[in-house]
Order: sequence, then C-alpha cells, then structure tokens
Amino acid sequence: MALAGRLLNGFRLRQCTSRSIGLVFSSIQRRGIASCIDPSIGLTDEQKEFQKVAFDFAAKEMAPHMAEWDDKEVFPVETMRKAAQLGFGGIYVQPDVGGSGLSRLDTSIIFEALSTGCTSTTAYMSIHNMCAWMIDTFGSPEQRKMYCPDLCSMQKFASYCLTEPGSGSDAASLLTSAQRKGDHYVLNGSKAFISGAGESDVYVVMCRTGGKGPKGISCLVVEKSTPGLSFGKKEKKVGWNSQPTRAVIFEDCAVPAANRLGQEGEGFNIAMKGLNGGRINIASCSLGAAHASVQLAREHLTVRKQFGETLSKSQFLQFRLAEMATRLVASRLMVRQAAASLQEGRDDAVALCSMAKLFATDECFTICNQALQMFGGYGYLKDYPVQQFVRDLRVHQILEGTNEVMRMIISRSLLTDS
Repeated sequence: MALAGRLLNGFRLRQCTSRSIGLVFSSIQRRGIASCIDPSIGLTDEQKEFQKVAFDFAAKEMAPHMAEWDDKEVFPVETMRKAAQLGFGGIYVQPDVGGSGLSRLDTSIIFEALSTGCTSTTAYMSIHNMCAWMIDTFGSPEQRKMYCPDLCSMQKFASYCLTEPGSGSDAASLLTSAQRKGDHYVLNGSKAFISGAGESDVYVVMCRTGGKGPKGISCLVVEKSTPGLSFGKKEKKVGWNSQPTRAVIFEDCAVPAANRLGQEGEGFNIAMKGLNGGRINIASCSLGAAHASVQLAREHLTVRKQFGETLSKSQFLQFRLAEMATRLVASRLMVRQAAASLQEGRDDAVALCSMAKLFATDECFTICNQALQMFGGYGYLKDYPVQQFVRDLRVHQILEGTNEVMRMIISRSLLTDS
C-alpha cells in the first residue's frame, strides 16, 4: 500500500503539472503571491494597472503555449501583435509615432510580468522595443514616421545587428563595411546570432563607414526586401526557441543613405545607448522567469511528498526557498534602480545598468536552476515549465554584452571616476 500510495502521488503530481501550463500559473495566481516577493510593492497605481494587464496576458496568451512554441520552434507573430494592441510593441517610444511613451522603469515592470508567461518570446519583444526606440530617438522625423508606427503595432518586426562572427565582445572591431556610392551605401559582410533574422522586416545594422575603431562605425536601417540581403541557416539552440536566430549576410547590398540613423561615425554610440536599455530589458526578463520559478517551486513543495510528509516540511528546502526569494528581490531592486537612473540620464546609469544585468542574470539563473533541483527528476522533464526557464535564461548571461564585459564596464567606472 505504501508503494501504491507513492505511485499514486507521483501520478497526481504529473497529471497536475502536465496540464496546460497556463492553468498552473492561473492556479498560482489565485493563491496569491507571497508579500515578500510581490513585484507590485512600491509601484504607483498606474504601474500596478499595466503590470496586471501584462501578468494576465502572460498567463492567458503566452504560458499555455510556451512549451509548444519551444518544442516546435514557433515564432508567435499573432500573439505578439495582440501584445502590441496593449501598447507593448513600442513601450518607451514616443506617442506621436504610435509608442506608449512609458519610462524605463515602466518597461522593466512590463517585461518582468510578460516573461512569466514565455521568457523567450518576451526577450525578442525586448529587442524589438530597443530597435524601435533607437529609430525613434536617433532617426529623422521622416524615419520616425516611416518605421515607428508599424513597429509599435508589430505589423513589422525589428532586429538588432551588431555582433559578427569575429567580433562579439569586441564590438568596436566589427568589419561589415558600408561604402558610400552616390545616394546609397553598399554593404558587405555578415552579422551573427541575430534574433528574429529571416522573420524581421527591419534590421538596425552597425557597419563601418570610416577607419578602425568605434568612430568609424555608422548605423543603417536595412529593410528585408533590400537586394543583396540574405540569411544563414536557422540555428539550433538550447533555449530561446520561440524566436529564430540566423546570420544576416550582406553582399553588395545597396541601402539608401537616407536610411542612416544620425551622422556618420555615430553608430557605435547609438549601439551602446541602445544596449544600456537592452541590458535592463533582458535583466527584467530574467526577473520574470525567476519569479515564476519561485512560485512553481513553492507550489511544488506543498504538493510533493517524500518520507511521509510534504517537501515544505524540510528545513533545508525552506532555507533554499528563502535564499531564492532573497536573490529575486535583491535582483529586482537593483534592476529598478538602474532603470530609474537610465531614465533620469544620471552619470551612474551605464555602470548601474551593467551591474543590474550582471547581478540579475546570474542570480535569476541560479534561482531557476535551484527550482529545477527542487522538482527532482520531474524538473528535468519537458512536461514541467521550470526546465524551460533554465534553458531560456542561460543565454542572458551572454547576450547584450557578456557578464565578463559587464565586469569590465563596472571596474572601469570605479577606477576612472574621481
């Protein structure tokens, strides 16, 4: 009978957690969020409202499909367009071109909430938002009107093209060339690991129009239909499977000079300013996955029985859950402080964005990994969402500037500031 009881308990656990992931998240939401990890603490009433909208969208429109999008490598265009109808396609783009005109902190709150439903999809949306903001901020009035409305509605999608096969962390050494010929630039070269490549309609490309180093880099907006633009094979990845990743290849690709953002030589500065926000965005996506994982672990400990009692009775697991919650709240506070600094244009913004990206992506990956451990063998099965959060979060420690580069930026700030 004891063996039968354990088998029945295991069956019930599997049955519960292999139902629609959306129902699981809805069940957790109904039970409520423990006050000590409540992500709405300290927010204004308005922020709480759009946070709730984002959480509801994540639970109803994203979480039920998260596993399928991952397994079948689906790029969920229609779901993202539904999110754009709520204002999530151009969150910090100005309203006169279709954006929501919200702050960096508001943006972080939204991406954290959406990421509880599907981190991979939300991460792509964060990159799309970054590109739309770059065009809105550095583009001419004509460029803003041409591109931003369709990007904010997500009728068109955008990709950020900085990394190359031979220049990852050393972005200033990029080799993709753009030679001016009359009223066009002719691009030759390639970009690597580009999220959305092949599906996106607009590519914000950093290319070399001048000499070596960052001052020789300019920024061009390249449309998908441009002759000479092609794409590599779709990469097979550990996570982030709801968004395609390919190389972007330029072979005598003629782009109108009118598509240049800013002046020649300003591209590297534009790219870095975009990345400051991108680091907050990706850290916020990590927060959402970690928050969901803590919730799932908490639920699991109250259901799963071992040695005659629920796992929640184990002091070791109680302490581990407490550590996860502490890491989550510390990460959230750091990300939100950095977002406020960036919004205010403070001198410490670059260092704080780097700190937040470094700390939050490391700590949130640890949280998700510990949650998987709490699930034991079940956590390693794709029936359970915790393993997907682990896989999707791992790359956050690499992209938008590796965490090693974040350490370089922070130390440079400490050693050069008077």
